[in-house]
Amino acid sequence: MGKSKTILFTETQNQLAQTAKALAHPARIAILQLLSRKQSCFCGDIVEELPLSQSTVSQHLKALKEAGLIKGDIEGPSICYCIDNEVWQELTKQLGLFMQEPSNKNCC
Repeated sequence: MGKSKTILFTETQNQLAQTAKALAHPARIAILQLLSRKQSCFCGDIVEELPLSQSTVSQHLKALKEAGLIKGDIEGPSICYCIDNEVWQELTKQLGLFMQEPSNKNCC
């Protein structure tokens, strides 16, 4: 969807769509699962866990960070990544509202 069309939708709808786009790759799901188990990881630790190159993992980390799902703190020459708990809780809330049982159970 073109950038100009996003103004036709609510901020919540746009944010949820952007987050869903960031989640729409199995490597990113794997990264989030890894971070949720370990609390935080350096990029090299993530590379060791996944069957992907360092550059590919870095691209996925960048997408997750741009979506606000993860944070990265610089520690020396490395970046330590973790899930942004505040954003994660809001996403959980918004997805829950979005996925509520439909009020109209009579479909076609």
